[in-house]
Amino acid sequence: MSSCNRVALVTGANKGIGFAITRDLCRKFSGDVVLTARDEARGRTAVQQLQAEGLSPRFHQLDIDDPQSIRALRDFLLKEYGGLDVMVNNAGIGTWPKNNPPGKGDFFKEPQPGRVVNVSSLISLEALRNCSPELQQKFRSETITEEELEGLMKKFVEDTKKGIHEKEGWPNSAYGVSKIGVTVLSRIHARKLNKQRRGDKILLNACCPGWVRTDMAGPKAPKSPEEGAETPVYLALLPPDAEGPHGQFVQDKKVEQW
Repeated sequence: MSSCNRVALVTGANKGIGFAITRDLCRKFSGDVVLTARDEARGRTAVQQLQAEGLSPRFHQLDIDDPQSIRALRDFLLKEYGGLDVMVNNAGIGTWPKNNPPGKGDFFKEPQPGRVVNVSSLISLEALRNCSPELQQKFRSETITEEELEGLMKKFVEDTKKGIHEKEGWPNSAYGVSKIGVTVLSRIHARKLNKQRRGDKILLNACCPGWVRTDMAGPKAPKSPEEGAETPVYLALLPPDAEGPHGQFVQDKKVEQW
């Protein structure tokens, strides 16, 4: 086991916002930081870039759509650290949160004031407002289950394939609907934590990094990756005695009403 008993993990971290989050955590987090990436060569190159800056991240390969890859990472974290303290999920939904919700029976240390940050987007809120009232009610529900959310996501895909998604009340944005999924899944997992691990003080939130200059957003976006990392890192480093935010959607370090 590592001599350092605290560990933070960043998914999708070989470039862009994930890379900037990793850099900032390396500077501010009192423990090891593990940079993960789907492509091992790119991930190790990113680690080397940070090492050249005098930082010391560790690397582990992770494909969030590959259960075997997830298991390998889980085994590594349990062996080296006895569990996980902080996770910043910058790599989308995949099977990662579905198979590893940060609740009972996962590898978050217990008891431990862990932090989970899912990088979503303000576009999720905009897309929600463009949904039909019926869909808005479902996505805002305090009792929606993970299975119900998965069913809605599948319905969007099928409705889109049939060309009837707007008629069925969906916004005309696949990206926006995918980010609705990230935000709502975060709310569901936070609710599970309240029921299953309330005493452990794990805080889980979704956040928007803002419009950031990345490969996807393009060079005209107003924020640098470093500026985009500010809110995710703020949530990842909430102090041990913090009682919130939890189960919220956060932008510019402020809670936005969902």
